[in-house]
Amino acid sequence: MDSGAGRRGRRGGWSRRRFVGVLTGVAAVAAIPAPAAPRPDSRAAGAPSGPSSGPAPTPPGAAAQEREPVAGPTGPRPLYLGTYTSVEGGGTGIGLARYDPVTGAVTGRGTVTGVADPSYLAAHPDGRTLYAVDERQDGGVTAVRLADGRVLGTRSTGGAGPCHLSVHPTGRWLLSANYQSGSVAVHPVDASGALGERTALMTHADPPPGPGQEGPHAHQFVTSPDGGHVLAVDLGTDTVYTYRLDTRAGTLAEVARARTRPGAGPRHLTFHPGGRYAYLANEVDDTVAVCAYDPATGRLAVGAPQSTGSAGGTNYPAQFVVTADGRYAFLANRGHDSVARYAVEADGARLRLLGTVPAAGAFPRQLALAPGGGLLFAANQRSGSVSVFHVDRASGALRLAGEPFASPVAVCALPL
Repeated sequence: MDSGAGRRGRRGGWSRRRFVGVLTGVAAVAAIPAPAAPRPDSRAAGAPSGPSSGPAPTPPGAAAQEREPVAGPTGPRPLYLGTYTSVEGGGTGIGLARYDPVTGAVTGRGTVTGVADPSYLAAHPDGRTLYAVDERQDGGVTAVRLADGRVLGTRSTGGAGPCHLSVHPTGRWLLSANYQSGSVAVHPVDASGALGERTALMTHADPPPGPGQEGPHAHQFVTSPDGGHVLAVDLGTDTVYTYRLDTRAGTLAEVARARTRPGAGPRHLTFHPGGRYAYLANEVDDTVAVCAYDPATGRLAVGAPQSTGSAGGTNYPAQFVVTADGRYAFLANRGHDSVARYAVEADGARLRLLGTVPAAGAFPRQLALAPGGGLLFAANQRSGSVSVFHVDRASGALRLAGEPFASPVAVCALPL
Protein backbone atom coordinates (compact mmCIF):
# COMPACT_ATOMS: atom_id res chain seq x y z
CA MET A 1 0.00 0.00 0.00
CA ASP A 2 1.10 3.48 -0.58
CA SER A 3 0.77 4.94 2.86
CA GLY A 4 3.07 7.65 1.56
CA ALA A 5 -0.02 9.35 0.22
CA GLY A 6 -1.04 12.65 1.72
CA ARG A 7 0.72 12.01 5.00
CA ARG A 8 0.42 14.77 7.48
CA GLY A 9 -2.97 16.09 6.58
CA ARG A 10 -4.77 13.15 5.06
CA ARG A 11 -5.44 10.05 7.12
CA GLY A 12 -8.34 9.45 4.75
CA GLY A 13 -7.94 5.69 4.77
CA TRP A 14 -6.75 2.91 2.55
CA SER A 15 -8.09 3.97 -0.84
CA ARG A 16 -6.62 7.45 -0.71
CA ARG A 17 -3.33 6.10 0.59
CA ARG A 18 -3.21 3.74 -2.33
CA PHE A 19 -4.09 5.98 -5.23
CA VAL A 20 -2.23 9.19 -4.38
CA GLY A 21 1.01 7.26 -4.61
CA VAL A 22 0.39 6.48 -8.27
CA LEU A 23 -1.22 9.71 -9.47
CA THR A 24 2.05 11.33 -10.43
CA GLY A 25 3.26 8.22 -12.16
CA VAL A 26 0.42 7.26 -14.45
CA ALA A 27 1.59 9.59 -17.18
CA ALA A 28 5.03 8.01 -17.10
CA VAL A 29 3.88 4.52 -18.04
CA ALA A 30 1.69 3.21 -20.81
CA ALA A 31 -1.87 2.37 -19.78
CA ILE A 32 -2.37 -1.40 -19.70
CA PRO A 33 -5.82 -2.91 -19.03
CA ALA A 34 -5.99 -4.64 -15.67
CA PRO A 35 -6.89 -8.33 -15.55
CA ALA A 36 -10.14 -9.54 -14.13
CA ALA A 37 -10.25 -10.16 -10.40
CA PRO A 38 -9.59 -13.75 -9.29
CA ARG A 39 -12.61 -16.04 -9.44
CA PRO A 40 -14.60 -15.89 -6.18
CA ASP A 41 -14.54 -19.69 -5.81
CA SER A 42 -10.72 -19.71 -5.99
CA ARG A 43 -10.43 -17.11 -3.25
CA ALA A 44 -12.97 -18.74 -0.99
CA ALA A 45 -11.66 -22.27 -1.24
CA GLY A 46 -8.05 -21.59 -2.04
CA ALA A 47 -8.30 -24.09 -4.88
CA PRO A 48 -5.48 -24.14 -7.41
CA SER A 49 -6.18 -22.01 -10.45
CA GLY A 50 -4.29 -21.35 -13.63
CA PRO A 51 -3.28 -17.89 -14.86
CA SER A 52 -6.20 -15.72 -15.96
CA SER A 53 -6.95 -14.86 -19.54
CA GLY A 54 -5.94 -11.23 -19.06
CA PRO A 55 -3.91 -9.39 -21.69
CA ALA A 56 -0.40 -10.49 -22.63
CA PRO A 57 -0.44 -13.80 -20.73
CA THR A 58 2.83 -15.47 -19.95
CA PRO A 59 3.19 -18.83 -21.69
CA PRO A 60 3.37 -21.86 -19.37
CA GLY A 61 6.93 -22.51 -18.27
CA ALA A 62 8.04 -18.87 -18.46
CA ALA A 63 8.76 -18.81 -14.75
CA ALA A 64 10.84 -21.94 -15.13
CA GLN A 65 13.03 -20.12 -17.62
CA GLU A 66 13.54 -17.47 -14.94
CA ARG A 67 14.78 -19.95 -12.34
CA GLU A 68 17.09 -22.02 -14.49
CA PRO A 69 20.04 -19.56 -14.50
CA VAL A 70 20.16 -19.34 -10.69
CA ALA A 71 22.63 -22.21 -10.48
CA GLY A 72 25.29 -20.19 -12.27
CA PRO A 73 27.15 -17.73 -10.00
CA THR A 74 27.54 -15.12 -12.74
CA GLY A 75 24.70 -15.94 -15.15
CA PRO A 76 21.38 -14.07 -15.35
CA ARG A 77 19.19 -14.33 -12.28
CA PRO A 78 15.43 -13.92 -11.79
CA LEU A 79 13.79 -10.67 -10.73
CA TYR A 80 10.12 -10.46 -9.77
CA LEU A 81 8.21 -7.20 -9.87
CA GLY A 82 5.14 -6.14 -7.89
CA THR A 83 2.57 -3.62 -9.11
CA TYR A 84 -1.07 -2.56 -8.91
CA THR A 85 -3.32 -4.09 -11.56
CA SER A 86 -6.41 -2.04 -10.77
CA VAL A 87 -5.06 1.47 -11.36
CA GLU A 88 -4.59 3.31 -14.61
CA GLY A 89 -1.15 2.58 -16.02
CA GLY A 90 -0.64 -0.36 -13.70
CA GLY A 91 0.64 -3.78 -14.58
CA THR A 92 -1.21 -6.97 -15.50
CA GLY A 93 0.25 -9.21 -12.81
CA ILE A 94 3.61 -10.17 -11.34
CA GLY A 95 6.36 -8.94 -13.64
CA LEU A 96 9.08 -11.38 -14.67
CA ALA A 97 12.58 -10.17 -15.47
CA ARG A 98 16.23 -11.19 -15.35
CA TYR A 99 19.20 -9.22 -14.09
CA ASP A 100 22.88 -9.59 -14.69
CA PRO A 101 24.57 -9.92 -11.26
CA VAL A 102 27.74 -8.31 -12.60
CA THR A 103 26.44 -5.37 -14.67
CA GLY A 104 23.04 -4.93 -13.04
CA ALA A 105 21.31 -4.83 -16.44
CA VAL A 106 17.65 -5.90 -16.31
CA THR A 107 15.71 -7.61 -19.10
CA GLY A 108 11.94 -8.17 -19.07
CA ARG A 109 10.62 -11.71 -19.51
CA GLY A 110 6.82 -11.43 -19.30
CA THR A 111 4.14 -11.57 -16.62
CA VAL A 112 2.37 -14.04 -14.36
CA THR A 113 -1.26 -13.01 -14.77
CA GLY A 114 -4.20 -13.96 -12.57
CA VAL A 115 -2.84 -12.22 -9.47
CA ALA A 116 -4.72 -9.06 -8.46
CA ASP A 117 -2.76 -6.06 -7.16
CA PRO A 118 0.42 -7.97 -6.22
CA SER A 119 2.02 -5.02 -4.45
CA TYR A 120 4.41 -6.98 -2.24
CA LEU A 121 6.27 -10.22 -2.93
CA ALA A 122 8.23 -12.78 -0.93
CA ALA A 123 9.88 -16.08 -1.83
CA HIS A 124 9.82 -19.36 0.06
CA PRO A 125 13.23 -20.25 1.57
CA ASP A 126 13.54 -23.20 -0.83
CA GLY A 127 13.16 -20.88 -3.83
CA ARG A 128 10.34 -22.89 -5.40
CA THR A 129 7.33 -20.71 -4.57
CA LEU A 130 6.57 -17.00 -4.78
CA TYR A 131 3.95 -15.32 -2.60
CA ALA A 132 2.08 -12.09 -3.31
CA VAL A 133 -0.43 -9.99 -1.44
CA ASP A 134 -3.67 -9.17 -3.24
CA GLU A 135 -3.95 -5.61 -1.99
CA ARG A 136 -7.69 -5.18 -2.30
CA GLN A 137 -10.69 -4.58 -0.06
CA ASP A 138 -11.22 -8.34 0.05
CA GLY A 139 -7.59 -9.03 0.84
CA GLY A 140 -5.81 -12.22 -0.08
CA VAL A 141 -2.44 -13.90 -0.40
CA THR A 142 -1.53 -15.89 -3.49
CA ALA A 143 1.05 -18.65 -4.07
CA VAL A 144 2.77 -19.05 -7.46
CA ARG A 145 4.91 -22.06 -8.38
CA LEU A 146 8.09 -20.71 -9.94
CA ALA A 147 8.88 -23.82 -12.00
CA ASP A 148 6.05 -23.09 -14.42
CA GLY A 149 4.34 -19.89 -13.24
CA ARG A 150 1.23 -21.76 -12.11
CA VAL A 151 -0.98 -19.95 -9.60
CA LEU A 152 -1.48 -22.46 -6.77
CA GLY A 153 -4.40 -20.61 -5.21
CA THR A 154 -5.41 -17.63 -3.12
CA ARG A 155 -6.43 -17.49 0.51
CA SER A 156 -8.27 -14.71 2.31
CA THR A 157 -6.24 -12.71 4.82
CA GLY A 158 -9.39 -11.93 6.78
CA GLY A 159 -8.84 -8.21 6.29
CA ALA A 160 -8.61 -5.37 3.81
CA GLY A 161 -5.64 -3.98 1.94
CA PRO A 162 -2.86 -6.46 2.76
CA CYS A 163 0.40 -4.66 1.98
CA HIS A 164 3.18 -6.90 3.33
CA LEU A 165 3.98 -10.56 3.73
CA SER A 166 6.92 -12.71 4.74
CA VAL A 167 7.71 -16.39 5.08
CA HIS A 168 8.70 -17.78 8.46
CA PRO A 169 12.26 -19.22 8.35
CA THR A 170 10.86 -22.74 8.84
CA GLY A 171 9.05 -22.34 5.51
CA ARG A 172 5.85 -23.62 7.13
CA TRP A 173 4.01 -20.34 7.76
CA LEU A 174 3.16 -17.23 5.75
CA LEU A 175 2.74 -13.97 7.69
CA SER A 176 0.75 -11.06 6.25
CA ALA A 177 -0.29 -7.56 7.34
CA ASN A 178 -3.68 -6.00 6.49
CA TYR A 179 -3.18 -2.24 6.27
CA GLN A 180 -6.76 -1.06 6.13
CA SER A 181 -8.00 -3.45 8.81
CA GLY A 182 -5.02 -3.08 11.13
CA SER A 183 -4.64 -6.84 11.49
CA VAL A 184 -2.07 -9.57 10.90
CA ALA A 185 -2.69 -13.10 9.67
CA VAL A 186 -0.96 -16.49 9.53
CA HIS A 187 -1.41 -19.16 6.86
CA PRO A 188 0.14 -22.64 6.77
CA VAL A 189 2.36 -23.56 3.82
CA ASP A 190 2.18 -27.17 2.63
CA ALA A 191 4.94 -29.27 1.04
CA SER A 192 4.00 -28.05 -2.45
CA GLY A 193 4.23 -24.39 -1.39
CA ALA A 194 0.45 -23.91 -1.53
CA LEU A 195 -1.36 -22.12 1.27
CA GLY A 196 -3.85 -23.59 3.71
CA GLU A 197 -6.71 -21.96 5.57
CA ARG A 198 -5.77 -19.11 7.90
CA THR A 199 -4.77 -20.23 11.40
CA ALA A 200 -4.57 -16.84 13.11
CA LEU A 201 -5.89 -13.29 12.75
CA MET A 202 -4.99 -10.58 15.27
CA THR A 203 -6.49 -7.07 15.09
CA HIS A 204 -4.68 -4.15 16.72
CA ALA A 205 -7.59 -2.71 18.70
CA ASP A 206 -5.36 -1.21 21.39
CA PRO A 207 -3.79 1.31 21.94
CA PRO A 208 -6.00 3.99 20.35
CA PRO A 209 -4.95 5.41 16.97
CA GLY A 210 -2.17 7.97 16.94
CA PRO A 211 -2.61 11.68 16.09
CA GLY A 212 -4.48 12.16 12.82
CA GLN A 213 -5.09 8.41 12.35
CA GLU A 214 -8.58 6.95 12.06
CA GLY A 215 -7.62 3.43 13.08
CA PRO A 216 -4.88 0.78 13.19
CA HIS A 217 -2.84 0.22 10.01
CA ALA A 218 -0.67 -2.89 10.11
CA HIS A 219 2.16 -2.31 7.65
CA GLN A 220 4.60 -5.19 8.18
CA PHE A 221 4.75 -8.65 9.75
CA VAL A 222 8.21 -10.18 10.06
CA THR A 223 10.16 -12.81 12.03
CA SER A 224 12.98 -11.87 14.39
CA PRO A 225 16.45 -13.19 13.49
CA ASP A 226 16.38 -15.68 16.36
CA GLY A 227 13.11 -17.10 15.03
CA GLY A 228 11.48 -16.94 18.43
CA HIS A 229 9.11 -14.07 17.78
CA VAL A 230 7.17 -12.36 15.00
CA LEU A 231 6.77 -8.59 15.00
CA ALA A 232 3.99 -6.46 13.52
CA VAL A 233 4.60 -2.80 12.73
CA ASP A 234 1.43 -0.68 12.93
CA LEU A 235 1.49 2.82 11.50
CA GLY A 236 -1.96 3.75 12.86
CA THR A 237 -1.31 2.94 16.52
CA ASP A 238 2.36 4.01 16.59
CA THR A 239 3.19 0.57 17.95
CA VAL A 240 5.31 -2.48 17.17
CA TYR A 241 3.60 -5.63 18.50
CA THR A 242 5.62 -8.73 19.36
CA TYR A 243 3.91 -12.12 19.13
CA ARG A 244 5.00 -15.64 19.83
CA LEU A 245 4.09 -17.94 16.95
CA ASP A 246 3.15 -21.50 17.83
CA THR A 247 5.00 -23.27 15.03
CA ARG A 248 2.86 -26.38 15.39
CA ALA A 249 -0.60 -24.78 15.40
CA GLY A 250 0.08 -21.47 13.65
CA THR A 251 -1.52 -19.43 16.42
CA LEU A 252 -0.30 -16.12 17.85
CA ALA A 253 0.08 -14.87 21.42
CA GLU A 254 1.06 -11.26 22.11
CA VAL A 255 4.06 -10.93 24.42
CA ALA A 256 5.18 -7.30 24.17
CA ARG A 257 4.53 -3.87 22.68
CA ALA A 258 6.87 -1.03 21.80
CA ARG A 259 5.50 2.48 21.34
CA THR A 260 7.03 5.14 19.15
CA ARG A 261 6.51 8.79 19.90
CA PRO A 262 2.95 9.89 19.01
CA GLY A 263 2.47 10.58 15.33
CA ALA A 264 5.67 8.84 14.19
CA GLY A 265 3.77 6.43 11.96
CA PRO A 266 6.14 3.42 11.99
CA ARG A 267 6.14 1.60 8.65
CA HIS A 268 9.02 -0.83 8.31
CA LEU A 269 11.45 -2.60 10.67
CA THR A 270 14.70 -4.22 9.55
CA PHE A 271 16.97 -6.22 11.85
CA HIS A 272 20.72 -5.98 12.04
CA PRO A 273 22.24 -9.45 11.31
CA GLY A 274 23.56 -9.55 14.88
CA GLY A 275 19.97 -9.90 16.05
CA ARG A 276 20.12 -7.41 18.95
CA TYR A 277 19.19 -4.22 17.10
CA ALA A 278 16.73 -3.17 14.43
CA TYR A 279 16.07 -0.02 12.42
CA LEU A 280 12.63 1.52 12.16
CA ALA A 281 11.41 3.79 9.35
CA ASN A 282 8.76 6.24 10.60
CA GLU A 283 6.97 7.49 7.53
CA VAL A 284 4.59 10.05 9.05
CA ASP A 285 7.11 12.19 10.94
CA ASP A 286 9.98 11.51 8.50
CA THR A 287 12.40 9.97 11.01
CA VAL A 288 14.22 6.73 11.68
CA ALA A 289 15.09 5.09 14.97
CA VAL A 290 17.48 2.45 16.27
CA CYS A 291 15.67 -0.17 18.36
CA ALA A 292 17.20 -2.53 20.90
CA TYR A 293 15.76 -6.05 20.79
CA ASP A 294 15.80 -8.70 23.51
CA PRO A 295 15.53 -12.18 21.94
CA ALA A 296 14.61 -13.78 25.28
CA THR A 297 11.47 -11.71 25.81
CA GLY A 298 10.76 -10.30 22.37
CA ARG A 299 10.79 -6.79 23.76
CA LEU A 300 11.77 -3.93 21.49
CA ALA A 301 12.95 -0.56 22.83
CA VAL A 302 12.59 2.32 20.36
CA GLY A 303 15.41 4.84 20.41
CA ALA A 304 15.48 8.56 19.69
CA PRO A 305 14.37 9.87 16.28
CA GLN A 306 17.09 10.48 13.71
CA SER A 307 17.33 12.15 10.32
CA THR A 308 16.39 10.48 7.04
CA GLY A 309 18.61 12.90 5.13
CA SER A 310 15.62 14.64 3.56
CA ALA A 311 16.73 18.05 4.89
CA GLY A 312 13.26 18.87 6.16
CA GLY A 313 11.38 18.66 2.88
CA THR A 314 8.23 16.63 2.29
CA ASN A 315 9.33 13.04 2.62
CA TYR A 316 7.93 9.66 3.62
CA PRO A 317 10.65 7.10 4.43
CA ALA A 318 9.62 3.66 3.27
CA GLN A 319 12.01 0.78 3.85
CA PHE A 320 15.39 -0.07 5.34
CA VAL A 321 17.77 -2.77 4.13
CA VAL A 322 20.99 -3.78 5.89
CA THR A 323 24.02 -5.39 4.28
CA ALA A 324 24.74 -8.99 5.25
CA ASP A 325 27.94 -8.00 7.05
CA GLY A 326 25.98 -5.46 9.10
CA ARG A 327 28.21 -2.52 8.16
CA TYR A 328 25.78 -0.37 6.16
CA ALA A 329 22.08 0.37 5.97
CA PHE A 330 20.09 1.96 3.16
CA LEU A 331 16.73 3.74 3.37
CA ALA A 332 14.21 4.55 0.62
CA ASN A 333 13.03 8.17 0.80
CA ARG A 334 9.77 8.95 -1.02
CA GLY A 335 9.39 12.64 -1.74
CA HIS A 336 13.06 13.42 -1.39
CA ASP A 337 13.39 10.62 -3.98
CA SER A 338 16.68 9.39 -2.65
CA VAL A 339 18.40 6.47 -0.99
CA ALA A 340 19.91 7.43 2.35
CA ARG A 341 23.18 5.74 3.31
CA TYR A 342 24.08 4.95 6.92
CA ALA A 343 27.18 3.50 8.52
CA VAL A 344 26.23 0.95 11.18
CA GLU A 345 28.40 1.29 14.25
CA ALA A 346 28.79 -0.15 17.76
CA ASP A 347 27.79 -3.67 16.67
CA GLY A 348 24.47 -2.37 15.37
CA ALA A 349 23.59 0.00 18.19
CA ARG A 350 24.21 3.19 16.21
CA LEU A 351 23.38 4.59 12.78
CA ARG A 352 25.47 7.40 11.29
CA LEU A 353 24.03 9.18 8.28
CA LEU A 354 26.58 9.30 5.45
CA GLY A 355 24.40 11.16 2.95
CA THR A 356 21.88 10.48 0.22
CA VAL A 357 22.01 9.37 -3.41
CA PRO A 358 19.32 10.27 -5.98
CA ALA A 359 17.02 7.29 -6.53
CA ALA A 360 16.97 7.89 -10.31
CA GLY A 361 13.19 7.60 -10.09
CA ALA A 362 10.16 9.07 -8.35
CA PHE A 363 8.79 7.78 -5.04
CA PRO A 364 11.15 4.86 -4.25
CA ARG A 365 8.78 2.63 -2.36
CA GLN A 366 10.88 -0.46 -1.69
CA LEU A 367 14.53 -1.56 -1.62
CA ALA A 368 16.11 -4.99 -1.98
CA LEU A 369 19.67 -6.25 -1.97
CA ALA A 370 20.57 -8.98 -4.44
CA PRO A 371 22.04 -12.22 -3.07
CA GLY A 372 25.67 -11.50 -2.32
CA GLY A 373 24.92 -7.83 -1.66
CA GLY A 374 26.62 -6.40 -4.74
CA LEU A 375 23.47 -4.80 -6.16
CA LEU A 376 20.70 -2.70 -4.64
CA PHE A 377 17.27 -2.48 -6.34
CA ALA A 378 14.86 0.43 -5.82
CA ALA A 379 11.24 0.16 -6.99
CA ASN A 380 10.08 3.66 -7.99
CA GLN A 381 6.31 3.79 -7.84
CA ARG A 382 5.50 7.13 -9.48
CA SER A 383 8.02 6.92 -12.30
CA GLY A 384 7.21 3.28 -13.05
CA SER A 385 10.81 2.13 -12.94
CA VAL A 386 13.35 0.03 -11.09
CA SER A 387 16.78 1.54 -10.40
CA VAL A 388 19.78 -0.72 -9.86
CA PHE A 389 22.88 0.39 -7.95
CA HIS A 390 26.29 -1.19 -7.51
CA VAL A 391 27.15 -1.37 -3.81
CA ASP A 392 30.74 -0.72 -2.76
CA ARG A 393 31.12 -3.14 0.11
CA ALA A 394 34.08 -1.33 1.61
CA SER A 395 32.55 2.15 1.75
CA GLY A 396 28.81 1.60 1.31
CA ALA A 397 28.87 3.92 -1.72
CA LEU A 398 26.16 3.49 -4.35
CA ARG A 399 26.70 3.84 -8.10
CA LEU A 400 23.85 3.71 -10.60
CA ALA A 401 24.22 0.64 -12.84
CA GLY A 402 22.58 2.22 -15.88
CA GLU A 403 19.24 3.51 -17.04
CA PRO A 404 16.38 2.39 -14.77
CA PHE A 405 14.24 -0.49 -16.03
CA ALA A 406 10.69 0.53 -16.99
CA SER A 407 8.05 -1.37 -15.00
CA PRO A 408 4.42 -0.20 -14.64
CA VAL A 409 3.73 1.31 -11.19
CA ALA A 410 6.75 -0.45 -9.71
CA VAL A 411 6.12 -0.99 -6.00
CA CYS A 412 8.26 -4.06 -5.30
CA ALA A 413 11.40 -5.60 -6.79
CA LEU A 414 12.47 -9.03 -5.56
CA PRO A 415 15.84 -10.28 -6.88
CA LEU A 416 16.67 -13.95 -6.32
